[in-house]
Amino acid sequence: MHSQLAVNGGAPVRTSPLPVSNPGSAVLGREEAEAAAEVLLARSPFRYYGPGLLGRVKSFERDFAAKLGVGRALGLTSGTAALVCALKACGIGPGDKVIVPACTFIATAGAVLCAGAVPVFCDIDESLNLDPAAIEAVADQYTRAVIPVPILGMPCRMDAILAEAKRLGLLVIEDVAQSMGSTYHGQYCGTFGEIGAFSLQLNKIITAGEGGVVVTDNDRLYERAVRYHDQGSLREPEGLPGDELFAGQNYRMSEMTGAVASAQLQKLDGILGTLRRWKKTIKDELRGVVPFRAVTDEAGDAATTLMLLFDSAEIRESFGAALQAEGIGCGCLYGGKPVYMQPLILHQRTVDRNGFPYNQFAEPVLYTEDMCPRAVDILPRNLIVSLSPLLTEDDAQDVVTAIKKVAREVL
Repeated sequence: MHSQLAVNGGAPVRTSPLPVSNPGSAVLGREEAEAAAEVLLARSPFRYYGPGLLGRVKSFERDFAAKLGVGRALGLTSGTAALVCALKACGIGPGDKVIVPACTFIATAGAVLCAGAVPVFCDIDESLNLDPAAIEAVADQYTRAVIPVPILGMPCRMDAILAEAKRLGLLVIEDVAQSMGSTYHGQYCGTFGEIGAFSLQLNKIITAGEGGVVVTDNDRLYERAVRYHDQGSLREPEGLPGDELFAGQNYRMSEMTGAVASAQLQKLDGILGTLRRWKKTIKDELRGVVPFRAVTDEAGDAATTLMLLFDSAEIRESFGAALQAEGIGCGCLYGGKPVYMQPLILHQRTVDRNGFPYNQFAEPVLYTEDMCPRAVDILPRNLIVSLSPLLTEDDAQDVVTAIKKVAREVL
């Protein structure tokens, strides 16, 4: 029926776009609206005091910690704020280096710089996540921590990462911004290391527009994160030692954000269940037809994205153009480039004088475009189709039909 590719003049499989792919925002509704309105009507949008304080941030933190099976959770203004607070809670700052995967959003590296430390970049494997075997090569006497980032729902190989980190004496700070609800061997991502960071930004698995969360089982790290996010204050000691004093910043989550995030959290399992069901349906139909990214834990994949990984960038480009013409939106993650190739990272541009924090070490910090060769090879070959909890059976079948149609002609 659809034999000729649309890119060559044939009829496309779809003439309307797939449902919105931002999972959390796709299911925003009356629950979130009523939760936000309740806060406004109470005239208490600040989390610590007000005329009718409802404690929505506190409730969200408690429920989030319980959901992940972790001791403590702290709500913040953004995923980036969560990363910065996690780093500062761990004592990361000037004089330190932190290992960051070559494939991640710029906020991972940017948070390290904002903490006054320097990111060093680790190569990836065909899951597009940090390769545990590549950690040692980029660690030196200044390296204090490593930040695994499960990319687009796919968990990292946390057992191997934890083993390497322990052997090298590194802290593990998980950046789970893209992958809330993902698991590795049955344990939630973000709960393996010393501390984990999450995002509630618009295109994340659950959203409050903006927002972030830090989680940890370590009371001292929790107290340090609380103090750092609230100008050094500890307003709710909750049995914590309370004997550390230092200045901080203002990364406090508002009650409106907490209210919306609480309503979204109740939808997390439903979102993940729907995404996983449709991804399994689509992949089962396409096995042996197209090549997929490497899988670390199929059951733990948050399933936000169908990622294909071709033999060359040229094939990916041809396949992507043809698939777009069939009405299936797709793209190449991060433009096919490692994060360190962004000019502000590659050329070490910061807001501070004298090149801080890059100017702290006797040996110069060197970045080159080819310093993570596997990332340079793998990233240009990826093609992603974002999935939505609003997909229907017809939508999923259109994805399958279009990919099969293109594969017959391009592969």
